Amino acid sequence: MNHHRPFEALQVAHRLLAWYADHGRDLPWRGTRDPYRIWLSEIMLQQTGVTVVIPYYERFLRRFPDVQTLAEASVDEVIALWAGLGYYSRARNLHAASRIVAEAGGRLPEDLKALQALPGIGRSTAGAILSIAFNRKAPILDGNVRRVLIRLHAVEQPPRTAAVEKDLWRWAEELTPEDRPHDYVQAIMDLGATLCTPRQPRCTDCPLASLCLAHGRGIAAQLPRRQPRKTLPLVHQVALLLERDGKFLVRKRSLQGMLGGLWEFPWRLQGPGQEALSAVRALLREEGCCGEPRELGRMRHAYSHFRLEVAVFQVAVEAGWAQHLAAEADQGRWLSRTGLETLPLHGAHKKVRKLMDRPI
Repeated sequence: MNHHRPFEALQVAHRLLAWYADHGRDLPWRGTRDPYRIWLSEIMLQQTGVTVVIPYYERFLRRFPDVQTLAEASVDEVIALWAGLGYYSRARNLHAASRIVAEAGGRLPEDLKALQALPGIGRSTAGAILSIAFNRKAPILDGNVRRVLIRLHAVEQPPRTAAVEKDLWRWAEELTPEDRPHDYVQAIMDLGATLCTPRQPRCTDCPLASLCLAHGRGIAAQLPRRQPRKTLPLVHQVALLLERDGKFLVRKRSLQGMLGGLWEFPWRLQGPGQEALSAVRALLREEGCCGEPRELGRMRHAYSHFRLEVAVFQVAVEAGWAQHLAAEADQGRWLSRTGLETLPLHGAHKKVRKLMDRPI
C-alpha cells in the first residue's frame, strides 16, 4: 500500500504547533514535565476519555505523589483508587512497574526499549513519555493520532490491518519533528480530540484541512472505515446476595486475570438451557447453605469480548451458616449496604448492588 502525500512533513508540524499555541487544551498534566505524572496520565488515558480521567488523576496523585509512594503501597490500595476507571490490568501493571522503577533509583528510563520493557507500557505510551516528559522525538499512535493520520492520507482500507498499521507508524515517525516534539505530540492528540473527531469532524476549523486528502475528496466523515463488527456472545450468570442481619457476603477476586483484585458477590454461570432458579439453587448448595432464593431482577453489562446478563437473587442465612460461610470465604467479608457503597466492586456487580434498593 503506498499513499503519496502532496505535502511536506514540516508543513504539518508547523501548522499544528501554531494552532496548538492558541487552541491547546488546559489539562492537569500539561503544566508538568515530571515523567511520573505524564506516565500516570498516559496510562489512565488508555481506553478512557479526558473528562473521566481528570478527577481520578488528581485523587491518585494526592495519595501517590511520586513513584516511591506508589511502589510502597499495596496493590489493593491502588486498585481501590482505580475502581470505576475500568481495564484494571492498567492499575496492576502501573503498580508493578513502579516497584521496578523505584528499585532502579526512582526515575523512569529515557530510552524507548527500556520504557517498553516495563509492565503496561507499549510502543505508543513509551513514545508519549519520551516526547512529553523528555522532549525527545518519539512517535505516538493513540486513537486520536491514528484517526488524524488516516484522514490526512485518505486511507480507505480497514484501519487495523498489518499493512495500514505499518504505514501509520512510518507516517507518525516522519511527521514528528526533531524540534519541540513535546508540543507536537500534544498538538496532534488535541487536534484529534477536539476537531478531527470520530463523527462530524470540524474540517472548517482544522489547520491541516488544505493538506488533508480525505477533506479534499469530501470523505473525511466516512474515515476511518469501520471494522466489520463481531456479534458478541451473551453469557448468563446468577449472582447471590447472601444476607445476615442486614449484611451481605462479598469476596475479592484473585489478582490474576480479568477484574483482578476487585470485589463481587457469590456468582455462578448458568449452564446451556438451565433456568436461573436452578443455577442459583446449585450455587446455594456449593456455598453449603439453604434457604429460598428470591429474585430481585436482572441486569446487563457489556465487556469488550462478551455481553453479560445476571439474574440476581437474595437469600437470608442464619447466623450459624454465616459463620461457616465467612470461614470458607477466601478473602470474604460481610458488609452492610453502606459498606458496599465504598467497596471497589467491579462494574457488573455494582449494578447488582443497585438492585438491592429496588422495591420488590
